[in-house]
Amino acid sequence: MTIRPLKSGDITVLTAILKATEVFSEDEILIAVELMTAVVTDPLQKDYVIFTAADESDTAVGYTCIGPTPGTDGTFDLYWIAVDPQRYGTGDAALLLRSAEEYLQARNGALMIVETSSTQKYERTRAFYCKHGYGEVARIRQYYRPGDDLIVYGKYFSTI
Repeated sequence: MTIRPLKSGDITVLTAILKATEVFSEDEILIAVELMTAVVTDPLQKDYVIFTAADESDTAVGYTCIGPTPGTDGTFDLYWIAVDPQRYGTGDAALLLRSAEEYLQARNGALMIVETSSTQKYERTRAFYCKHGYGEVARIRQYYRPGDDLIVYGKYFSTI
């Protein structure tokens, strides 16, 4: 597997992967597609960076989208990370996350922020972040809807 920039032809495949994960809502998938489209249609934009995991035939099998947090010095948001469910456990997501973290560090980034849901369907996601050194830094109860908190994870890459 290789990590490479997003190509316009990846959007359809990655949209299918987002649906196949069965964790993202239709609205969330529309937002993800909007960000992918922004990246491929405007190479000069600086808000989002997408890393694509591709298999041996150069077919996208996952991606991550990050960007600098506006109004901060050295903080980045991890907006999306998704891998084809048939490839869970292969290390693809960890490689994508590491690529995003290396990008942050190469730009003197100090903190990566990740937001996720408290619902059961995101248990695997939360465990993934914890496994990779992210800790819960905030929680907003009932954020998305009753019974669904916003959990914010963070990982520091330099001493505060």
